[in-house]
Amino acid sequence: MLVFFGFMKTLTPKALRKGETIGLVSPSSHCAYPDKIGLAISYLEKNGYQVKPSRHLNCIDTDPVIADQQKLHDLHGMFSDPAVKVVLCLRGGSGASRLLKKIDYSIIAANPKILVGYSDITALSLAVFAKTGLISFSGPMLATELYGPTPYTEEHFWGMITSPSYALSLQNHPAHPVTCIREGKAEGRLLGGNLSVFSSMIGTPYLPSLNDSLLFLEDINEPAYRIDRMLSHLDNAGLLAQSKGVLFGQFGNHAENTKEENLRQQHIFKYYSDHANIDGPVMRGLSYGHIKNLMTIPVGARVKMELSAAGDFSLGALHPVIDA
Repeated sequence: MLVFFGFMKTLTPKALRKGETIGLVSPSSHCAYPDKIGLAISYLEKNGYQVKPSRHLNCIDTDPVIADQQKLHDLHGMFSDPAVKVVLCLRGGSGASRLLKKIDYSIIAANPKILVGYSDITALSLAVFAKTGLISFSGPMLATELYGPTPYTEEHFWGMITSPSYALSLQNHPAHPVTCIREGKAEGRLLGGNLSVFSSMIGTPYLPSLNDSLLFLEDINEPAYRIDRMLSHLDNAGLLAQSKGVLFGQFGNHAENTKEENLRQQHIFKYYSDHANIDGPVMRGLSYGHIKNLMTIPVGARVKMELSAAGDFSLGALHPVIDA
């Protein structure tokens, strides 16, 4: 379905139904543990769906010229195939950003369907939205979560891609306490993903406008000084000031993730929430990132966010993010 919010067109894909086909692609890195792919395929089939691996799924991308050709062939093929209802990515890593100039976005616009992936897939999700207006889903992938997903990850994944009403109320995992950096209410378009990938897209035509947006960000294995550098880049580019609110997810697993390092992170997030001169809410602790209990986030959806000083938090789409 094609709808308009202001001057921005938005495409919403069809909800996945039992028995339909999930297509598998690997726009980023390959997986060194193919048994995980088998387990994930079995998991999808046990849940009542057909699975179609792409021709070059999990090929090792030693030559980027050949790898890009293979990835584009598979991506275009899955969006062109009328039997495929979901395009599910294998994993993150690197490589997706090389495809952005070469993708035929007219194929995607003519065949809007569910696209799922996060981490390096941030580049693909944002570019697809910028060029077509298609809402995609930053969520679990074949070889990183779906070979053995937690109940929370399962609920968000299946709920988001099968039920038009699910996104109207998104709940954080109880193990992820919300820290209020600035309280408030805001409505806007959810845009973001992995901070490293996001910051690398600044200045390109593949990053959507952040005007009237709610920005969500996460990263992994990044020390505080690098997080500082990337947020400074967003700030100097004027992008933080354009956002109506910011949702910081999980930023863990760095080798030096000590109490002192965590304190540095807290100060950095607070610094940029003030320095950006935005009036909307800013929070830390969203159940999003390289974590077991992973929220599936509709990239490009219009949502409402409310955050109290005590950390009471609500997030929900203003409109269905998929069609029945």
